[in-house]
Amino acid sequence: MINRCRRTLFPGIWIITGLLMGLLFSACGDKEPLLIGFLGGTSGRVADLGISGRDAVQMAVDQCNREGGIHGRQVQLVMKDDQQDPEIARQAVQEMIRNGVAAVIGPMTSDMSLAILPLLDEAGILAVSPTGTSQLLSGRDDYFFRVCSTTREFAVKSANYQIQSGNMRRISAIYDKSNLSFCKNWLENFTETFTALGGEVIHTLEFQAGEDRSFLELGHDVLRMNPDGILIIANSMDSAMLCQQIRKLDADIAITLADWGGTERLLELGGKAVEGVTVVQTFNRDNPNPRFQDFRKEYLGRFHREPGFPGVYAHDAVQVVLTALKNRKKDQNLKSTVLSLKTFQGLQNDFSFDEFGDVERLNASISIVQNQKFVVVD
Repeated sequence: MINRCRRTLFPGIWIITGLLMGLLFSACGDKEPLLIGFLGGTSGRVADLGISGRDAVQMAVDQCNREGGIHGRQVQLVMKDDQQDPEIARQAVQEMIRNGVAAVIGPMTSDMSLAILPLLDEAGILAVSPTGTSQLLSGRDDYFFRVCSTTREFAVKSANYQIQSGNMRRISAIYDKSNLSFCKNWLENFTETFTALGGEVIHTLEFQAGEDRSFLELGHDVLRMNPDGILIIANSMDSAMLCQQIRKLDADIAITLADWGGTERLLELGGKAVEGVTVVQTFNRDNPNPRFQDFRKEYLGRFHREPGFPGVYAHDAVQVVLTALKNRKKDQNLKSTVLSLKTFQGLQNDFSFDEFGDVERLNASISIVQNQKFVVVD
C-alpha cells in the first residue's frame, strides 16, 4: 500500500514543481521593454529628414535587440511625427514622457528642438538630436544634446568657397521661415564671412510653402536686383522647387544651397534644374570607414535608398543613447552617463560632447550636382 501511494504521489509532486519552476523562469525572462522615443517630421515637406532618421534608428535598435537588448531588456521605439509643428512636437514629447521613455532621439530640425526644450528639462529626459544645428541651442546646460556641428561650420565653409571660386559676389538669399532658428542663424553666419571677404548680400527674402506667393513669384523676387548668385536655405523639396522656377527665369544664374537641402531627395525632385548647383555637405558619402560602409550596405538592402546625412547622424545619435544605457551606473541619470563616457564611435569618425552636449565635427565639404550625383569639389 505504501509503495503504491509513493508511486502515485511522487509524479504529482514533480509535475507541480516543474510547473512552478517554469513559471518562475518565465517571469524572470519576461522583462518589460525599454522605451526610447523618436521624434521627427515623417510627413510633409521635411519628411526626407524624418524618414531617413527614423529608419536608421530602427536599424540600430533591431541590431541591439538581436544582441540581447540592454541588460536583457528589449528596446522598443515610440515613434512620433512632429509634422514640423511646434505644438504637435510638444504634445508628442508629453505623451512620450507619460509612457516612460528613457530618452528621445530627435528632433530633426532646430525649431522643433527649441520647442520641446522646456519639457525635456522639466522631466529630466535626455534628447539627442541628429541634425538640430542652430547656435541658439549651443552653450546651454540642459537635456538637449546633438551629434552634429552648428550652422556656423557649414555656412562659413559655403561663404569661403563662393568667394574663392569667384562664382558669386553679389547674391540674393531666400530662406524658409518654418525653420526660422536654423535659417536665420545660417544666413547670419554666411553673411558675416561672405561680406568680410568682399562679397555682398544685396537682397534677402523669407517664404513658407503654402502661403499666397507661388514659387515662380518668389523666383521673380529673388532675381529682381540682378544678383550674380542665389543662396537658398530650405529643405530639399522647396530647394528643388525654387531651382526649377529660377532656372525658367535665368538658366545660367549660379545657385548654392545650405546643407539642409543637400539630401538625395533634391536630386529626385530637382532633375535638370539642380544640375550645377553647389551645396555644402555635412558628411562624406565616400567615407572608407568600415562602420559606415557596413551601415550603408545594410541600409540600402533594407530600404532601397541612400541614408544621406539624416540617416548617418540619426544612427550616431541612437548609438549614444544605447551605449549610455548599457553603461549607466545605479542612480546615475542618462545625461551624466553620456558626459562621463566622453567619446563615442560614429559611423564616419569618433566624436565627443562638451559640457553642454555640443559636438564639433570638422567635416564640411562642398559638392556640385553633376549627372544627378553629388560630386565633391572642395
